[in-house]
Amino acid sequence: MSRPAVLITGGAKRIGAELTRAFAAAGWHVVIHAGHSPDAAAELAASLPSAETVLCDLLDGDAALAMIDDLAARLGDWRMLVNCAAVFQLDTAQAIDPAIFAEAITVNAETPARMSQRYLATARASGGRRVVQFLDMKLRNPNPDFFSYTMAKHALAATVKMLAMAQDRADDRIYGLAPGAMLPSFDQAEHEHETSGRMNLLQRLTAPRELADAALWLSQGWLASGETLYIDSGQHLLAQPRDVLYLARQ
Repeated sequence: MSRPAVLITGGAKRIGAELTRAFAAAGWHVVIHAGHSPDAAAELAASLPSAETVLCDLLDGDAALAMIDDLAARLGDWRMLVNCAAVFQLDTAQAIDPAIFAEAITVNAETPARMSQRYLATARASGGRRVVQFLDMKLRNPNPDFFSYTMAKHALAATVKMLAMAQDRADDRIYGLAPGAMLPSFDQAEHEHETSGRMNLLQRLTAPRELADAALWLSQGWLASGETLYIDSGQHLLAQPRDVLYLARQ
Protein backbone atom coordinates (compact mmCIF):
# COMPACT_ATOMS: atom_id res chain seq x y z
CA MET A 1 0.00 0.00 0.00
CA SER A 2 1.42 3.36 -1.00
CA ARG A 3 -0.88 5.42 1.18
CA PRO A 4 0.00 6.34 4.78
CA ALA A 5 -2.43 4.82 7.27
CA VAL A 6 -4.35 6.34 10.17
CA LEU A 7 -6.54 4.64 12.78
CA ILE A 8 -9.38 6.85 14.02
CA THR A 9 -11.28 5.49 17.00
CA GLY A 10 -14.95 6.36 16.90
CA GLY A 11 -14.36 7.16 13.25
CA ALA A 12 -17.80 6.22 11.97
CA LYS A 13 -19.93 9.00 13.43
CA ARG A 14 -20.00 12.68 14.39
CA ILE A 15 -16.54 14.26 14.77
CA GLY A 16 -14.83 10.96 14.04
CA ALA A 17 -16.58 10.68 10.68
CA GLU A 18 -15.53 14.23 9.81
CA LEU A 19 -11.92 13.26 10.50
CA THR A 20 -12.28 10.07 8.50
CA ARG A 21 -13.55 11.89 5.43
CA ALA A 22 -10.85 14.56 5.69
CA PHE A 23 -7.96 12.10 5.94
CA ALA A 24 -9.38 10.00 3.11
CA ALA A 25 -9.65 13.09 0.90
CA ALA A 26 -6.02 13.93 1.73
CA GLY A 27 -4.87 10.57 0.37
CA TRP A 28 -4.64 8.47 3.53
CA HIS A 29 -5.78 4.90 4.08
CA VAL A 30 -8.24 5.24 6.95
CA VAL A 31 -8.89 2.49 9.46
CA ILE A 32 -12.30 3.28 10.92
CA HIS A 33 -12.78 1.94 14.43
CA ALA A 34 -16.33 1.40 15.65
CA GLY A 35 -17.51 0.15 18.99
CA HIS A 36 -21.26 -0.05 18.51
CA SER A 37 -21.85 1.29 14.98
CA PRO A 38 -20.56 -1.37 12.57
CA ASP A 39 -23.12 -0.57 9.88
CA ALA A 40 -22.27 3.13 9.89
CA ALA A 41 -18.55 2.29 9.73
CA ALA A 42 -19.03 -0.08 6.81
CA GLU A 43 -21.17 2.41 4.91
CA LEU A 44 -18.62 5.18 5.41
CA ALA A 45 -15.70 2.96 4.42
CA ALA A 46 -17.47 1.92 1.22
CA SER A 47 -17.75 5.59 0.19
CA LEU A 48 -14.01 6.31 0.50
CA PRO A 49 -11.07 5.66 -1.84
CA SER A 50 -9.11 3.57 0.68
CA ALA A 51 -10.60 2.51 4.01
CA GLU A 52 -11.36 -0.47 6.22
CA THR A 53 -13.22 -1.03 9.46
CA VAL A 54 -12.25 -2.59 12.78
CA LEU A 55 -14.68 -3.38 15.58
CA CYS A 56 -13.74 -3.25 19.25
CA ASP A 57 -15.42 -2.32 22.53
CA LEU A 58 -12.94 0.03 24.22
CA LEU A 59 -14.18 -1.12 27.60
CA ASP A 60 -12.09 -4.23 26.85
CA GLY A 61 -8.55 -2.91 26.97
CA ASP A 62 -6.99 -6.25 26.08
CA ALA A 63 -9.13 -6.47 22.94
CA ALA A 64 -8.03 -2.94 22.03
CA LEU A 65 -4.36 -3.97 22.32
CA ALA A 66 -5.02 -7.01 20.15
CA MET A 67 -6.52 -4.65 17.55
CA ILE A 68 -3.35 -2.53 17.65
CA ASP A 69 -1.14 -5.62 17.31
CA ASP A 70 -3.08 -6.82 14.26
CA LEU A 71 -2.83 -3.47 12.50
CA ALA A 72 0.85 -3.04 13.37
CA ALA A 73 1.61 -6.46 11.85
CA ARG A 74 0.04 -5.67 8.48
CA LEU A 75 0.25 -1.89 7.96
CA GLY A 76 3.64 -0.96 6.55
CA ASP A 77 3.30 2.81 6.97
CA TRP A 78 1.00 3.39 9.94
CA ARG A 79 1.73 7.03 10.64
CA MET A 80 -1.05 8.12 12.96
CA LEU A 81 -3.33 7.02 15.78
CA VAL A 82 -6.20 9.35 16.61
CA ASN A 83 -7.94 8.50 19.89
CA CYS A 84 -11.25 10.24 19.21
CA ALA A 85 -13.81 7.84 20.71
CA ALA A 86 -15.31 8.82 24.07
CA VAL A 87 -18.32 8.33 26.31
CA PHE A 88 -20.18 11.38 27.64
CA GLN A 89 -22.62 10.68 30.47
CA LEU A 90 -23.94 13.01 33.14
CA ASP A 91 -22.88 13.04 36.73
CA THR A 92 -21.94 16.09 38.75
CA ALA A 93 -19.51 17.39 41.36
CA GLN A 94 -22.27 16.93 43.96
CA ALA A 95 -22.45 13.16 43.47
CA ILE A 96 -20.12 11.07 41.35
CA ASP A 97 -21.76 8.01 39.80
CA PRO A 98 -19.36 5.06 40.24
CA ALA A 99 -20.65 3.22 37.17
CA ILE A 100 -20.36 6.30 34.96
CA PHE A 101 -16.88 6.96 36.32
CA ALA A 102 -15.72 3.38 35.71
CA GLU A 103 -16.84 3.53 32.08
CA ALA A 104 -15.44 7.03 31.50
CA ILE A 105 -12.02 6.38 32.99
CA THR A 106 -11.65 3.18 30.96
CA VAL A 107 -12.94 4.36 27.57
CA ASN A 108 -11.76 7.98 27.76
CA ALA A 109 -8.38 7.50 29.45
CA GLU A 110 -7.05 4.04 30.26
CA THR A 111 -7.71 2.28 26.95
CA PRO A 112 -6.47 5.12 24.70
CA ALA A 113 -3.35 5.42 26.87
CA ARG A 114 -2.68 1.69 26.52
CA MET A 115 -3.37 1.81 22.80
CA SER A 116 -0.94 4.71 22.42
CA GLN A 117 1.79 2.84 24.26
CA ARG A 118 1.31 -0.31 22.17
CA TYR A 119 1.16 1.70 18.93
CA LEU A 120 4.42 3.47 19.76
CA ALA A 121 6.04 0.15 20.64
CA THR A 122 5.00 -1.76 17.51
CA ALA A 123 3.88 0.40 14.57
CA ARG A 124 6.05 0.92 11.52
CA ALA A 125 5.99 4.32 9.79
CA SER A 126 8.11 6.46 7.53
CA GLY A 127 8.83 9.97 8.73
CA GLY A 128 7.76 9.41 12.32
CA ARG A 129 4.60 8.37 14.10
CA ARG A 130 1.85 10.61 15.49
CA VAL A 131 -0.55 10.08 18.38
CA VAL A 132 -3.42 12.54 18.83
CA GLN A 133 -5.40 12.36 22.06
CA PHE A 134 -8.81 14.02 21.80
CA LEU A 135 -9.27 16.13 24.92
CA ASP A 136 -11.73 18.92 25.75
CA MET A 137 -11.61 22.66 26.37
CA LYS A 138 -12.93 21.78 29.85
CA LEU A 139 -9.27 21.23 30.76
CA ARG A 140 -8.90 25.02 30.88
CA ASN A 141 -12.53 26.02 31.44
CA PRO A 142 -13.99 23.43 33.84
CA ASN A 143 -17.48 23.29 35.29
CA PRO A 144 -19.16 20.87 37.73
CA ASP A 145 -21.24 19.03 35.09
CA PHE A 146 -20.20 15.75 33.45
CA PHE A 147 -17.84 15.20 36.35
CA SER A 148 -16.51 11.73 35.49
CA TYR A 149 -16.10 12.61 31.83
CA THR A 150 -14.04 15.67 32.73
CA MET A 151 -11.91 13.76 35.22
CA ALA A 152 -11.13 11.17 32.56
CA LYS A 153 -10.18 13.82 30.01
CA HIS A 154 -7.80 15.37 32.53
CA ALA A 155 -6.23 11.94 32.97
CA LEU A 156 -5.82 11.50 29.21
CA ALA A 157 -4.36 15.01 28.93
CA ALA A 158 -1.61 14.00 31.35
CA THR A 159 -0.46 11.30 28.94
CA VAL A 160 0.39 13.80 26.20
CA LYS A 161 3.51 15.28 27.77
CA MET A 162 4.49 12.07 29.56
CA LEU A 163 4.39 9.98 26.39
CA ALA A 164 6.20 12.72 24.48
CA MET A 165 9.02 12.72 27.04
CA ALA A 166 9.35 8.93 26.91
CA GLN A 167 9.99 8.56 23.16
CA ASP A 168 13.45 7.68 21.92
CA ARG A 169 12.71 8.46 18.28
CA ALA A 170 13.15 12.15 17.55
CA ASP A 171 10.57 12.10 14.74
CA ASP A 172 7.68 10.75 16.84
CA ARG A 173 5.07 13.24 18.05
CA ILE A 174 2.38 13.07 20.75
CA TYR A 175 -0.32 15.74 20.66
CA GLY A 176 -3.53 16.80 22.33
CA LEU A 177 -6.48 18.23 20.43
CA ALA A 178 -9.08 19.96 22.60
CA PRO A 179 -12.42 20.97 21.03
CA GLY A 180 -15.15 23.09 22.52
CA ALA A 181 -18.90 23.00 21.85
CA MET A 182 -19.13 21.89 18.24
CA LEU A 183 -22.10 19.55 17.67
CA PRO A 184 -25.34 18.98 19.62
CA SER A 185 -24.42 16.82 22.61
CA PHE A 186 -26.16 14.65 25.18
CA ASP A 187 -29.92 15.47 25.03
CA GLN A 188 -29.44 18.83 23.33
CA ALA A 189 -31.82 20.01 20.61
CA GLU A 190 -30.48 21.63 17.45
CA HIS A 191 -31.86 25.06 18.37
CA GLU A 192 -30.16 24.83 21.77
CA HIS A 193 -26.86 24.07 20.06
CA GLU A 194 -27.29 27.15 17.89
CA THR A 195 -27.17 29.14 21.14
CA SER A 196 -24.62 27.15 23.15
CA GLY A 197 -22.26 26.72 20.20
CA ARG A 198 -21.73 30.48 20.12
CA MET A 199 -20.80 30.77 23.80
CA ASN A 200 -17.18 31.52 23.02
CA LEU A 201 -15.02 34.61 22.57
CA LEU A 202 -15.75 34.86 18.84
CA GLN A 203 -19.48 34.17 19.29
CA ARG A 204 -19.41 31.79 16.34
CA LEU A 205 -20.15 28.13 15.68
CA THR A 206 -16.91 26.17 15.46
CA ALA A 207 -17.11 23.81 12.49
CA PRO A 208 -16.05 20.16 12.87
CA ARG A 209 -13.94 20.62 9.75
CA GLU A 210 -11.68 22.91 11.79
CA LEU A 211 -10.80 19.95 14.01
CA ALA A 212 -10.13 17.80 10.97
CA ASP A 213 -7.86 20.46 9.49
CA ALA A 214 -5.99 20.70 12.80
CA ALA A 215 -5.51 16.92 12.91
CA LEU A 216 -4.21 16.91 9.34
CA TRP A 217 -1.77 19.69 10.22
CA LEU A 218 -0.59 17.78 13.28
CA SER A 219 0.02 14.73 11.09
CA GLN A 220 2.91 16.64 9.50
CA GLY A 221 4.75 16.84 12.84
CA TRP A 222 5.74 20.49 12.67
CA LEU A 223 4.51 21.28 16.20
CA ALA A 224 6.73 20.27 19.11
CA SER A 225 5.76 16.97 20.67
CA GLY A 226 3.75 17.18 23.89
CA GLU A 227 1.68 20.22 22.88
CA THR A 228 -2.12 20.61 22.84
CA LEU A 229 -4.18 22.67 20.39
CA TYR A 230 -7.51 24.19 21.45
CA ILE A 231 -10.03 24.35 18.60
CA ASP A 232 -12.94 26.15 20.24
CA SER A 233 -13.13 29.79 19.05
CA GLY A 234 -11.70 30.83 22.42
CA GLN A 235 -14.20 29.03 24.67
CA HIS A 236 -11.39 27.72 26.89
CA LEU A 237 -10.48 31.33 27.76
CA LEU A 238 -13.86 32.01 29.38
CA ALA A 239 -15.27 31.12 32.79
CA GLN A 240 -18.55 29.23 32.47
CA PRO A 241 -20.22 28.03 35.69
CA ARG A 242 -22.04 25.15 33.99
CA ASP A 243 -21.82 23.14 30.81
CA VAL A 244 -23.04 25.29 27.90
CA LEU A 245 -25.78 22.73 27.33
CA TYR A 246 -27.46 24.05 30.48
CA LEU A 247 -26.42 27.68 30.06
CA ALA A 248 -28.31 27.72 26.76
CA ARG A 249 -31.49 26.66 28.58
CA GLN A 250 -31.41 29.40 31.17
